[in-house]
Amino acid sequence: MAYDFTGKAAMVTGACNGIGRFTTIAMLEAGASVTAADLTPCPRSLELFRTRSEKVHFIRADVTDAAQVRTAVRQTRKRFGSLDFAVNNAGVFRYQTLTHKWREDQWDDMIDVNLKGVWLSMKYEIPVMLDQGGGAIVNVSSVAGLVGIGGMSGYAASKHGVIGLTKSAALEYAREGIRINAVCPGSLTRPSLRFPRVFTEVKEDDGRHPMGRWCRGEEVADAILWLCSDRSSFTTGHALSVDGGWAAR
Repeated sequence: MAYDFTGKAAMVTGACNGIGRFTTIAMLEAGASVTAADLTPCPRSLELFRTRSEKVHFIRADVTDAAQVRTAVRQTRKRFGSLDFAVNNAGVFRYQTLTHKWREDQWDDMIDVNLKGVWLSMKYEIPVMLDQGGGAIVNVSSVAGLVGIGGMSGYAASKHGVIGLTKSAALEYAREGIRINAVCPGSLTRPSLRFPRVFTEVKEDDGRHPMGRWCRGEEVADAILWLCSDRSSFTTGHALSVDGGWAAR
């Protein structure tokens, strides 16, 4: 499904890897101008982005730092003239342990990046969209935001929180022309950096995905672009599963 985002501007956090990289590529291929925000510079990803379009600008941004997030949003509008789409993707998945074995610093790290980072991003994106009369925000949650997964309570809590934040904010701005949705991917295959459309398939599925394989980054990016596009013009407050049926079991 082809999209035409010519004349539109987007900001993608966590843009250098995984879902963020696929989304940035898809946005550029659709004609959008994109701010690729990430914690650290990513010359290889930027080189890849520029093979699609020169309308990409990298900015270093730690999504737990309000000043850096505010700067990224302001620079997007200053450079491109608007902020039509925001994809709040930056997140971490560092720890797997039983609930009572989590250290407080590990818990805080997970919540700060995965949940507070999304809230801070929206805090500065929404005023720009209010001022310009609308926009679309997509927050990247996870299938872990829809179901319980043992050994991942901190991650699941942060991603459940993203969905709650998404739904509440969607109600607040529904009449202001701002649509706010979430996407909930299952486990992803690992894409090749050099050949982003070539995947190393998992030979033995772990049984969690009823469709019998893991999710591809392009499939998540396609869902994100649909949620940003006018084709989803009456969709807000939705958590869209891209999980091969995992959450439906």
